[in-house]
Amino acid sequence: MADGLNPPQREAVDTLSGPLLVLAGAGTGKTRVVTYRIANLIRHGIAPDRILAVTFTRKAAGEMQERAGVLLKSRRKKKEAPRPEISTFHALCVRVLRRNIERLGYPAHFSICDRGDQEGYARAALREIRAPADSLKPGDLLGYIGRWKMASVSPSAAIGASETDREHLAAAGYRRYQRAIKENGVVDFDDLLLLTEQLFTQFPDVRREEAARFDHVLIDEYQDTNHSQYEIVRGLAMGHRNLCVVGDDDQSIYGWRGAEVTHILRFGKDWPGAKIVRLEDNYRSTGAILQTANTLIEFNAERHDKVLRAARHEGPAPRILQFKDETEEAIAVVKDIRRLMGMNRAASDIAILFRTNEQPRAFETELRAANVPYVLIGGMSFFDRREVRDLLAFLKLVADPTDDPALLRVMNTPPRGIGGAARKALVTEAAARGEPVWSMIENPTGVTGLSKAALEGVAQLRGMVRGWHELSEKLSVQEMLRRITDDAKYEAEIRRLYDDPMDRDARWATVEEITNAAASYDARAKNRKKSPRDRIVAFLDDLLVGQQDESREKEKQLERNAVVLMTLHSAKGLEYPVVYLVGMEEGILPHKRSLAEGETQIAEERRLCYVGVTRARDELTMTMALTRRKWGKPKETIPSRFLYEMTGQAENLRAKKKRAKGQRPKGKQGRTSGRK
Repeated sequence: MADGLNPPQREAVDTLSGPLLVLAGAGTGKTRVVTYRIANLIRHGIAPDRILAVTFTRKAAGEMQERAGVLLKSRRKKKEAPRPEISTFHALCVRVLRRNIERLGYPAHFSICDRGDQEGYARAALREIRAPADSLKPGDLLGYIGRWKMASVSPSAAIGASETDREHLAAAGYRRYQRAIKENGVVDFDDLLLLTEQLFTQFPDVRREEAARFDHVLIDEYQDTNHSQYEIVRGLAMGHRNLCVVGDDDQSIYGWRGAEVTHILRFGKDWPGAKIVRLEDNYRSTGAILQTANTLIEFNAERHDKVLRAARHEGPAPRILQFKDETEEAIAVVKDIRRLMGMNRAASDIAILFRTNEQPRAFETELRAANVPYVLIGGMSFFDRREVRDLLAFLKLVADPTDDPALLRVMNTPPRGIGGAARKALVTEAAARGEPVWSMIENPTGVTGLSKAALEGVAQLRGMVRGWHELSEKLSVQEMLRRITDDAKYEAEIRRLYDDPMDRDARWATVEEITNAAASYDARAKNRKKSPRDRIVAFLDDLLVGQQDESREKEKQLERNAVVLMTLHSAKGLEYPVVYLVGMEEGILPHKRSLAEGETQIAEERRLCYVGVTRARDELTMTMALTRRKWGKPKETIPSRFLYEMTGQAENLRAKKKRAKGQRPKGKQGRTSGRK
């Protein structure tokens, strides 16, 4: 089985019990090790469905499931044979909560709210606490709430921990936001983790019952776990201690969303007797690129000792180029890309990586002017599109008509006479009675202010939803979606809203994409013992949890033969023959916020730079501008400290900083050369 594995990989695969930390450097075959280890556990008698493997993206989970399936194909005599449970953290938590959330005072049929619903609840919370319009916006409040939830901070704890007036206001909003979503039987994405952690902490019997489902737990990308994920993993594995975590502290770049690199750094202390295996043979990049990466990351003091070794030839040395300003930087990079494409290099072999979302503008301008195809990763989320949110709201109503946010979203979509005044009347009366808005749709008697047209619209909506509810016991999810789009005349609504035929086609293609997702789910769920209506709930869970993971949308964009522009955070897990790492200046990389926050944040920025360097397989070019416009005026820049660290010239940076402050540095003076 271990054919093709190098000695450290084989050691990790053959370690079948006890706590195990696999330090998998960039390009060292991490996924291969995880899938071979799962297969080896099964070959040694572990029942497949007693193995849990958890990762962060649906793409990674799907890839693991597929690879493990190939390795175990000879063992599986029929399709229904048990399989390892391989999923994302959020999908795992949905299953746990579906079984146990009533213990926390939530209904078993809770729904998951999307970003739009969250903003609605946040807006209502701010109104309730009478927050001044210019003091805190809904998005700002959700930012605070997200950070508190990722750190496992409750609303009451947030109030106690608040220091500034703005934080106190946000904490008050958090308390009302959380109360409102709970009263409506709704959870947000951060709740999926936080509530699972609370279940395990407050109800030891639930933790033991969930942990008893598995004999082995494997966690991918362990360096990216936040506090709740760490506690969930500990709760699942503390009994049998058969925990294998795989990750790389040098690629921990998500501190801003709650990831704690200390989890992987202290694994040996958390799990006494743990075995540590280091994967250091890199099969991706040339030796010259890896030497640059190794030199850089050694400047981080808190890390596991490891050095990437190249399995490939040395290759050309990485280039460091400087230009007069950001315009010349973009012109030169695009000119170089055209040179490579003239030598038969495919556009999709090339990536331009940047730290901030403002940087790609100049590159887009030059790429368009040069007629070079490109794709910018990170545009509007698939789940933020109007059509997606509308159709998912309709499906939510089929599963639960008392879902107020879903009902209010599509109450008059397409227009059916229930305008703003009628909507307000229905909501006001529902609030006065303490009932869901659907109760007013079921029986609008006593709701004042409804016109004849509004009453007709209410009757039409009531009839449609009742009909869908009955049909949901007979139809598949795909068939249900088709019926909804037909009954709601949704295609006509798209034609009404959009004049441009291309825009219409794009919008309708989005509807088709949701239907395709439903068909795919139906195929997977064919043999599951669920009623058709339960399948709708499961499909919504499956799709809505996917909002946390845009890998599918990213994959579709990356299939084009086009130069890729993306942030360094988006680039993690990808690789390209040719990489341009642009904007290598103090204040950009490392980011100006990290310069103010100290060495811990600078260390994360250094890891981010390391991730960028190790995306390159064959050629790496790093660029900087000597001046960059701020508020329309050119301002001198300082080269990134990481350039000096990579080239063994860290002392030169200190000299440049002194010059920038008007001090006379010791030693020779001079500008950074255009090429190193």
